[in-house]
Amino acid sequence: MSRHLASLLFGRLRSYWPAVATAAKATGRIASAAVDRSRPRLARFDGVATLIRCADAIETGFAMLLRGAFAAFGRRGLGLTGGLIWRGLAALTGIGLTASLITALSAAGDSEPRLASLTIPAASESRPVRDVLLEPRQQALIGDNWLKIARPIAMFGLESPELDRQQPSYEAMRSQDGARRQDTLSFGAFDADKPHLRLRLLVTHNSEARPQPFVIALVREASERGMSIQRSGVATSIETRFGTVETADTTLSDGDASRPCIAFRKSPGDMKSTGDLPLGLSGWWCGAPGRPADRQQLVCLIDRIDLLAAGEDKALRSAFSRTELARQPACAPPRLSATGRKASWLDADGTAPALKTAARR
Repeated sequence: MSRHLASLLFGRLRSYWPAVATAAKATGRIASAAVDRSRPRLARFDGVATLIRCADAIETGFAMLLRGAFAAFGRRGLGLTGGLIWRGLAALTGIGLTASLITALSAAGDSEPRLASLTIPAASESRPVRDVLLEPRQQALIGDNWLKIARPIAMFGLESPELDRQQPSYEAMRSQDGARRQDTLSFGAFDADKPHLRLRLLVTHNSEARPQPFVIALVREASERGMSIQRSGVATSIETRFGTVETADTTLSDGDASRPCIAFRKSPGDMKSTGDLPLGLSGWWCGAPGRPADRQQLVCLIDRIDLLAAGEDKALRSAFSRTELARQPACAPPRLSATGRKASWLDADGTAPALKTAARR
């Protein structure tokens, strides 16, 4: 009888086994989905804050119990002892909660959640800061609107005793529409123990554009040459044959050497006494060791700029010739004789040589 009941029971279980297995699998999937959903919450769980709240709650509870004990039995014998007891219990409870939390997080699986408040942020990669005073950034000299002239015909010239007869390097560029031309004369090397002059002359018949502030224009021009401005003084003005020119004492650096110079700038078309001259000039003048640059030298250097070839630009030639009347007498070149030679003892104003009175034997 017992065998018959056992066989009937096993047969009934076999018939229900597929349904039981299916239900078990569905329950497992639901549980797995619940675990997956709970992992982000567990990762965002701030255990330190929870421990602090639990410790505060425990401390509050023990404080209430102690107040009740004080009210029932008085304060004798319970002040120090009671305080030590409830603080010790609070510490033990906090330690137990911390150990339980760490154990639970360690067994959470591959997600590896971490305590938000205990996480040490990784050190960010620090980007080196470029010292603009010592590490000038080389910029392109020719923009999209400028074309370099390979073999330019010198349009301007300059001869002055302050330059120690140095031959200049000559560069020229023109705009794509041909309305502007920029010529640059450089006398001497910046890192040499000789006077150094960089003179940039801009010929333009369109001076409607508002010029940049002097300091900003100076910084941009220095950066074009791979140089930087270490110091710049207050801008002052000087009077030249081309009108008022802005100047400022400055210290230039090419990254290896630095020297004091006088920066200058005149925008095109800002003349008042000699008419509108379609010429702008800028640059800097640096003296030699033992012969610092001064503004009187700079005035003479600017006054001695000559127009060598104007081409078909009649407005430039006419305006340039009018500036001769404003040239300072101290900066005028030596007077030429009628034949084009420099004055000598053969000229009317020349000094006669000493006569030889002793006869040759």
